[in-house]
Amino acid sequence: MSGIDNLPPLRDVIARHDLRAKKSLGQNFLLDLNLTAKIARQAGDLSACDVLEIGPGPGGLTRGLLAEGARRVLAIEKDPRALPALAEIAAAYPGRLEVIEGDALAIDPLAHLRPPIRIVANLPYNVGTELLIRWLTPEVWPPFWESLTLMFQKEVAERITAQPGGKAYGRLAVLAQWRSDARVVMSLPPEAFVPAPKVHSAVVHITALNGPRFPADPAILSQIVASAFNQRRKMLRASLRGVAPQIEDLLRTAAIPPTARAEEIGLEAFCTLARAVEAQRKGG
Repeated sequence: MSGIDNLPPLRDVIARHDLRAKKSLGQNFLLDLNLTAKIARQAGDLSACDVLEIGPGPGGLTRGLLAEGARRVLAIEKDPRALPALAEIAAAYPGRLEVIEGDALAIDPLAHLRPPIRIVANLPYNVGTELLIRWLTPEVWPPFWESLTLMFQKEVAERITAQPGGKAYGRLAVLAQWRSDARVVMSLPPEAFVPAPKVHSAVVHITALNGPRFPADPAILSQIVASAFNQRRKMLRASLRGVAPQIEDLLRTAAIPPTARAEEIGLEAFCTLARAVEAQRKGG
């Protein structure tokens, strides 16, 4: 018995289905079901929510979500080897788990989910950041999700929650903190996983706000932030030269020294600059 349900321990599941983790899929399995249940609890009360999970693998977090009372879980899994193990979980929780085989970057999950929706996942390392940016930059805000509870490499988690002035502060921090609250809620050592990665991991909980902290056009803000941090060693008057004509004048309008560098600039100042760029483009 596993302790959280009547299914076998994950080590037995992995051995029976020959589910050795594949580096090419960014897989590192978390086998301690007490830990997976603890991660599920970080997402709050799930009893009235549909949950989207990406990369469930042998289903440790999936079982945690279901045992913690998730109304329904939609799991998207790219590795066909994991499907039989996930089917066993679905049979143990009738009507509460749907599994879709495929690439999460290519699948629109909304047809399979009913609001309110929360996303909880031990994201594969090789797609985690790209998925996060997609979820933070939808065409319409508020987004389809209420919250994201995601495991990343600790370094990525620190980048999401970083404040201005340090090396970790960058595009991810600005995008995450502009329209949501982000905080690290758990840290996990390498030995918690099989195989053990070379880095520590952390769980970040992100809650969507109803609107942005400061007004700005999303596309313009994203362009400014990407240009600024892609050349973070350069002064902003150089790194943002391609964003708008007379960029130095616009920086001064936003009360940003043209000689400043991206990591020195806070969220509110980036939004002020985005509004100045928008006004210039509109001829204002």
